Amino acid sequence: MSTAVAQPVDDVKSTPWSGGRSPFDVEYGKLMMWFFLLSDAFTFSTLLISYGALRFSAPTWPAPSLVFQSFPGLIEHGAPLVFVGLMTLILILSSVTMVLAVEAGHRNSKKEVVTWMLFTILGGIMFLSCQAMEWTHLHSEGFWWGHVPTVEVMKEFFRGNPTEAQMTMTSHQFANLFFTITGFHGFHVFSGVIINIIITVNVLLGTYQKRGSYLMVEKIGLYWHFVDLVWVFVFTFFYLV
Repeated sequence: MSTAVAQPVDDVKSTPWSGGRSPFDVEYGKLMMWFFLLSDAFTFSTLLISYGALRFSAPTWPAPSLVFQSFPGLIEHGAPLVFVGLMTLILILSSVTMVLAVEAGHRNSKKEVVTWMLFTILGGIMFLSCQAMEWTHLHSEGFWWGHVPTVEVMKEFFRGNPTEAQMTMTSHQFANLFFTITGFHGFHVFSGVIINIIITVNVLLGTYQKRGSYLMVEKIGLYWHFVDLVWVFVFTFFYLV
């Protein structure tokens, strides 16, 4: 009587088709964050492509160097891109401090994680404050959702001699897209600041130290870098092109 030899359990688990292991050895939460960022990238891409299609099909368009030539509260004219350059620098520096927070987390240095996270939060708040100042200034000029400046004021933002109808139409398109896209990005920054505050509180409470991993800091770091990267494209489309 012959008996079948059972395959060892360890051998079964080690086969290529046995499953039970991530193909890229990526933690589940981090993988889900990548999926979220990918879907969010599609949304931003759609908005920016829509802006580009309207921008380059229009016979005329508000000149960025004329629309964004003020430094709210200090300089009214003659400083194109200075203020938005400051906003960009603040956001980039906050991305650097986030990198340092993640690196400190890898070393399980609680104090350094808290320090760099606080700097990151401060950078986000400063960026949002600058954006609020810019929006307030543009609103005072007459730009808002569904609203454009008077014809006399609009002429200051165009080059050449476009007609009143052309200026009105493209100013509407510019204002609606500008406040929608920068507002959508600002909402992401605001959400990131709130999440950073929550994670910093958890770091102070020792939550991640007890777990033996600061992986949550790394996950929010991915989100923050994404927000920083998206701003580069927003900056290019609205302020440079």
